Amino acid sequence: MTFTTGHLAEQPLPPGIAGALSLAGYQLLVDVAGVGAGRLGQQAFLLVAADPDPAVPDPGTQISLHQAKLRDERDMTAYTQLAAQLGFLRLAGYRLTLERAGLRSKISMVDPATGGMAITIPEKHPGKLLGGGLTVSTLLAKVRGLGPAGPPPDLSSPDALRQVLLELALRDDSIGGADAVEMADRALAQITQNPTLDPAAAIEAAKSSA
Repeated sequence: MTFTTGHLAEQPLPPGIAGALSLAGYQLLVDVAGVGAGRLGQQAFLLVAADPDPAVPDPGTQISLHQAKLRDERDMTAYTQLAAQLGFLRLAGYRLTLERAGLRSKISMVDPATGGMAITIPEKHPGKLLGGGLTVSTLLAKVRGLGPAGPPPDLSSPDALRQVLLELALRDDSIGGADAVEMADRALAQITQNPTLDPAAAIEAAKSSA
């Protein structure tokens, strides 16, 4: 299934879960291929739209890697980058399977080439003490280290291309999260003007013209 831009905004967390976790009115910071990062005050989390499952009438949007007390603002950047990278890999062939753990869900990244789980993201942020050093930043590094699961995303689709550009913009630490969407749109305009540009070159061109 292809998750288009704005999917998570149109299908937020179910009210029951949002209310039980005191997340009503959260801010959606990024949305790439049905994977997003959300924030409400000091709470940070991943949002994932589940793939359709005939055994589950409405799997809906689920929450993962929930951190109830964000201690470092740099972690929020890592959340947005992790969500964007997971979405990019989903576009590139990986499957994201969700396993309920109470009100939250574990995310398993499945490599379709082998059927094996490439990485598992817990339902709650374990923290350095109980998680043995596992943090959102270490998870981001592990996800970025995964090899391709198949051919690159089909960039003939303007929506898929825009989502790839957004992931690239968020990957660049010199581009603030608030500016990433605008930078992706500028890069898309660059490619429209010059179709020979690849996405990375388009981001650089957009930065130069800013």
